[in-house]
Amino acid sequence: MAHDDGPGRRVLSGPGGAAADVLAALPGADLTTVQLEVARRRASRLAGPDVLRRHRADRFTGPSPLPFALLRRVEDAVLGAASGFDLVTLAPLVPLGTHSAVTGLAQHRVVPTGRGTEVAADPTTGLALEAAVRRAAGGVVRLATVQRVVRAQPVPAGLFAHFSLFGAVTAGRDTGDREFERAALAEHARLMVAGCRALGATAVSLGVTVLDPRFEGLLTAVEVPVHPFPDREGGRGGYYEGLCFKVYASFGGELLEVGDGGFTPWTRRLLGNAKERLMTSGLGVDRLATLLPA
Repeated sequence: MAHDDGPGRRVLSGPGGAAADVLAALPGADLTTVQLEVARRRASRLAGPDVLRRHRADRFTGPSPLPFALLRRVEDAVLGAASGFDLVTLAPLVPLGTHSAVTGLAQHRVVPTGRGTEVAADPTTGLALEAAVRRAAGGVVRLATVQRVVRAQPVPAGLFAHFSLFGAVTAGRDTGDREFERAALAEHARLMVAGCRALGATAVSLGVTVLDPRFEGLLTAVEVPVHPFPDREGGRGGYYEGLCFKVYASFGGELLEVGDGGFTPWTRRLLGNAKERLMTSGLGVDRLATLLPA
């Protein structure tokens, strides 16, 4: 609990720290009851002007500055490129602990609710949950979606905590000699290129980081431009495994980052089966929207 700075550290290092321990140990239903009652009491002290002030000032609640039609255009283009993937509409919430227990993302970077859930921070996590459910029937599962997500970490001034992401996953079983991984990597590379090309990108490439030397040979199956990205540190913290990549696209200018992807252990953790394999990838809808020519 000691990750907080400022007021958070002060509260948890004082008498409130013991209270937090007590609350964290409560059964789920009891904790929900307490959280809902606290929210009710706090809300009862607010009037309409208070809510409006919060709406104006809170980076979590204001509307996106990007035009609706522009975002919709990007969403339609990238979803249209997802040939062979089942399109699903995800809930805006996932079970509490999804991001920390399954993906390794720090819990303080997501927004918890009072009912044992947390706000989605990435569509690929919700897709991984659904893919794990569908894997029970056997066979390779391919899912894709666009989702508005929220992340709690600080952002530069003028940016919002919520944005739209296109996400895709391919879930299956280890078939030996990394054949699943080879096919899934080629599939997602094509998907990333197709999504960007559908919006008019003049060039698309992947910056690939090989995390495990055994995955080096997978690149021979990729039919899009790739270049090594050995110094990427973000992919080395346990979020990805084997191999990961960043997506770069040009819309008449320089190549700029618009997405990423890689292999993850998420379905293996969810199903408790060492043979499970998962490939994920995604594109920033808002990011792409800001790059399109006027």
